[in-house]
Amino acid sequence: MRSRFPQDLLSQDPSRDPSQDHADGVAGPHVEGADTSPRGAPSYLDGQLLVAMPGMADERFSRSVIYLCAHSAEGAMGIIVNKPASDLNMPDLLVQLDIIGKDDAIRLPHRIGHMPVLMGGPVEASRGFVLHSPDFHIEQSTLLIDDGICLTATIEILRAIADGRGPESAVLALGYAGWQAGQLESEIQANGWLHCPADPELIFNTALETKYDRALRGIGIEPAMLSATAGHA
Repeated sequence: MRSRFPQDLLSQDPSRDPSQDHADGVAGPHVEGADTSPRGAPSYLDGQLLVAMPGMADERFSRSVIYLCAHSAEGAMGIIVNKPASDLNMPDLLVQLDIIGKDDAIRLPHRIGHMPVLMGGPVEASRGFVLHSPDFHIEQSTLLIDDGICLTATIEILRAIADGRGPESAVLALGYAGWQAGQLESEIQANGWLHCPADPELIFNTALETKYDRALRGIGIEPAMLSATAGHA
């Protein structure tokens, strides 16, 4: 896992280390280390997508598509990119954070006003994380995760977005999903998740309800076929 996570977006309190939390509240079987390649080198999945299998037991992750921001022998951290935050939109959030006034909310450009606010995961749901295109960078706060996708978690990025100085593409997520050492590997081995390369266009797309099926089709799997074969090796 990355040695440093950006500062808390909403509370500006960096005292907690997100890498110490895990996602599902139920300790799964742990294995030592991560998956290995044929050469024996660690094979980590940061920068890839996790796609929940139909038999996912935890309802919080049913039909989830998760972008993995960090994965190592220490654990993993990712953000759900296809589930909206309940009863919260970008204009209201900017007003709540005193970034803009109520009268300014209706004058936001369409792209900003309709920027998705996601339920990023069950851990630290008051923390905000912005996944965005690499055309925006804040020194010592922005992490380049993979080609085309960065993570910034300071309130400054929301000010930049509201002012029109922010990234071309972005989504805001509240909370994240996390795994303890070896936990994600165990869940993958138990057929809880598929993983595949990330597509920035899918991550930043505003059509959240289609992302799950699109992620499956992107790796050559028809959702109906996967549902029919769920539970079979």
